[in-house]
Amino acid sequence: MKSKNNQHFETIAIRTQTARSQFGEHAAPLYLTSSFVFRDAQHGSAMFAGEEEGYLYSRFSNPTCDEFVKKLCLMEGAETGISTATGMAAVFVTLASLLQQGDHFIASRSLFGNSLHIITNILPKWGIEYTLVDISEQEEWKKAVKPNTRLLFIETPSNPGLDLIDLEKATDLCKSNGLLFCVDNCFATPYLQKPIEFGADIVIHSATKYLDGQGRVMGGAVLGEEKWISKAYEFLRRTGPSLSPFNAWVLSKSLETLAVRMDKHSENALKLAEYLESHEEVDVVKYPFLPAFPQYELAKKQMKQGGGLVSCDFKGGRERGMKFLDALQMISLTANLGDTRTIATHPASTTHSKLTDAELAKAGITKGLIRFSVGLEHIDDIISDIDQAINASKK
Repeated sequence: MKSKNNQHFETIAIRTQTARSQFGEHAAPLYLTSSFVFRDAQHGSAMFAGEEEGYLYSRFSNPTCDEFVKKLCLMEGAETGISTATGMAAVFVTLASLLQQGDHFIASRSLFGNSLHIITNILPKWGIEYTLVDISEQEEWKKAVKPNTRLLFIETPSNPGLDLIDLEKATDLCKSNGLLFCVDNCFATPYLQKPIEFGADIVIHSATKYLDGQGRVMGGAVLGEEKWISKAYEFLRRTGPSLSPFNAWVLSKSLETLAVRMDKHSENALKLAEYLESHEEVDVVKYPFLPAFPQYELAKKQMKQGGGLVSCDFKGGRERGMKFLDALQMISLTANLGDTRTIATHPASTTHSKLTDAELAKAGITKGLIRFSVGLEHIDDIISDIDQAINASKK
C-alpha cells in the first residue's frame, strides 16, 4: 500500500532519514547531544520566542527523535507526532494533556494493566472521571457518554485477550458525540492496521514492542492531528518523559525491517494457532485470523494480517498453565512481547496481577490464560517446544 507521498510502506521505513551531515554518511547519523548552539544572541532569542525553527534542547527537540517520529507519521498517515521514553509515558502524556479536572472519558475494560492503573488510580486524583466499558457492548458505550465526556480510549487487538473493537463503529460514536478517539495500536503496528484511516484522532505506540522488535530499548509515540499533538508536545516539553536520541536511533533503524518481521510473526503465529486449535489439551485459542475466531470477519476488514500474538487456555486452569510454563525449554518467560524470540506469559500473575479477580473476569482474562508472543524462530522448533511442555504438564 502506498502512502500520500506515493511511496510504499517498506520504502518509507528505509528511505526516510534526517539530513546527512557534511561527512555524507549513508546510514543516518546519531545526534547524541543535550543542547544545540545558537549562531548568535539574536538567534537564541528568536528560537526561544518561536520566531525561527530549529533545535533547542533534546528534552523536546532532536533530529534523531524527529526522524523516528516522521517515519511513524508517514506509516500511520498522521499529521504530526511526538516520541516518549516508554509506551506507558505515551499513554500518560496523551490522557494527561487532553483531559482536565471535571472531564470524563470512556475506556475499554480490556486494556494493559498499567493503562488501567493510570485510568482508575492516578487520573481520579486530578478530578478526572472515567467509565470502563465492555468492548462487545456497543449500547453500553452509548450509555456511558455524559455531557462532560471528552474522549474514548481503546486497544485493538486487546491485551492479552486479542479481542477486537470495530474502529468504524467507535468512530461513529465519537463523531456523533464530539469525542476524541484514541487508539493504542501497539499490537498491530501501522503495518497491519491504520486506525486513522478508520477515523481515529490519535494513535499511541509502545515502541518497546514490535517497533523495536528485538527487546533492546524502550520508547513510545503519540501521533495525530497537530491541534491535539501540540497539547501533548507542551506537556512533554514541560514534564520531560522524553525519548533518548540513542533509543530513537535504534528504533528508527528497527522500522526498516518492520514489514518483513511482521509478515513472519504473523505467518508463525497463524501456524501456532492452528496447531493449538487442533490439540486436545487446549480449551480455547484466540487469534484474529483463525476462521473460528468470533471476530474473524472484523479482523479481515481492519487488519492486514493477524499479528504475532496468540492466547489460549489449557485444560486444567491456572495450575496446568503454570506447569506448562515451567516445562518450556526454548521459549522465554518474560513480560515483554514483540521480540524476535518467542515469549510465553501468564497475564493473571504478571502483566495484570494488580487487578482483582472481578476485574480480571470483566476483562476476559482467565486464571489459566497463556499469551504467546510468537517470534521469528523456525515454526517447527516453536511448536516442538510447546508440544513437549504440554505433554510434560499433564504429569
